Amino acid sequence: MKKTWNVAVVGATGAVGTQMIECLEERSFPVGQIKFLASARSAGQVLEFNGKPVPVEELTHDSFEGVDIALFSAGGARSDEFCPSAAKAGAVCIDNSSAWRMDKDVPLVVPEVNPHAIAGYKKKGIIANPNCSTIQMVVALKPLHDFGTIKRIVVSTYQAVSGTGNKAIEELRAQTVDLLNGRPPKNEIYPHRISFNCLPQIDSFCDNGYTKEEMKMVNETRKIMEADIATTATCVRVPVFYGHSESVNIETEKKITVAQARELLEDAPGVELVDNPANGEYPMAMDVAGEDLTLVGRIREDASIKNGLNLWIVADNLRKGAATNAVQIAEILVEKYLK
Repeated sequence: MKKTWNVAVVGATGAVGTQMIECLEERSFPVGQIKFLASARSAGQVLEFNGKPVPVEELTHDSFEGVDIALFSAGGARSDEFCPSAAKAGAVCIDNSSAWRMDKDVPLVVPEVNPHAIAGYKKKGIIANPNCSTIQMVVALKPLHDFGTIKRIVVSTYQAVSGTGNKAIEELRAQTVDLLNGRPPKNEIYPHRISFNCLPQIDSFCDNGYTKEEMKMVNETRKIMEADIATTATCVRVPVFYGHSESVNIETEKKITVAQARELLEDAPGVELVDNPANGEYPMAMDVAGEDLTLVGRIREDASIKNGLNLWIVADNLRKGAATNAVQIAEILVEKYLK
């Protein structure tokens, strides 16, 4: 087996791309050569990897010669266009966009939930990274599903602006400063002001009244969990910089008590139980920024149905919700599949 692997980060200057670079460094991924790719306007910038300068190159169809693994986070259109070129050149693409998630020949993977699905990468040379909100939810629900079989999920999300990218982070900052100084705020990234507001719209609306973000959670959960779980979602953008929060209600075939749920989650990979409400201890967005674990708390039985539980789930959307999940997939890929 090779000792090192040549890696390309596509969208290297973006919010998730920079986190991918950090994750590769922090997790000591065995990188041989690294290549940073982005749009023409970002080409020429110099980033660092393990303390050494690396120039950003313009993304083209010829960018992937000699690349073993390509981490994509440059938007669906670029993934749709360039992943096939990367795969043709011999790279395995791990794509963070929605472009390939529901393709039947592309595995959709959360390593704590369905690592075996990675084996399907050979069909197209692509592995899809799920939606950030879906990732943290299924990480928490997997052990509960294995124990009691989840029949239905009702989820409401409270999603940070970093999920939209660097420009949205700056828009929240600028609007907050303007409002606190008595100036009229400007909104360009979102359809309405996000500062001191909540927007019950993430992505565009579908014909059924749900947004695309909500339908991603519905469809991706079934594919990842490999189960026909009835899921309904309401996704809301909130004025938080980093960290998505979720209120999740599940109905199970077999009853799960609060004590059983806590025991299952305490032993679950990628999960940290933070559930002592009497002492004010529960997951909060401010606690997960820069962290890779999914925090779960506020666990309580749903008194309105026979076998129901409520949970509060929080994770860093740029880390476990995107970059860390992609690098974890790459780690399994080189350990078990690539030679």
